[in-house]
Amino acid sequence: MHEVRSIWVGIHPRTDDTRILAMAGAGKALLKARLARAPSHPRALPTLLEAVALWQGAPVRAAIVMPEEPATPNDPFYRDLFLDYGMDPLYTVDFVSALRPPREGDGIPGMGQFRDLRQMLLFEVAR
Repeated sequence: MHEVRSIWVGIHPRTDDTRILAMAGAGKALLKARLARAPSHPRALPTLLEAVALWQGAPVRAAIVMPEEPATPNDPFYRDLFLDYGMDPLYTVDFVSALRPPREGDGIPGMGQFRDLRQMLLFEVAR
């Protein structure tokens, strides 16, 4: 098994759900999830990122897709995001404004293609 330098995680909150894609480098999908639109606890997302980092033994570089329209302070997904993100040695978080057009599949069948998140990880997190 080769050493993984970092895990890339794309997080895309949408109207009805939030999609999450974790990848080891540019080609190996590790985790795909469709979760509720917003976490039910403010520590849910940081804990998830920490858990992936600890499980894989590599730091996480995450990117969260911001909505095209500005988020309101009452939006349950973004309300607690700005407290301590990026302050943990196990992960960093960047906020990106939009997803780039899809390119190709990610190799984990059964939950949809997640092409847009994969492409965003390749262009935004890996830079």
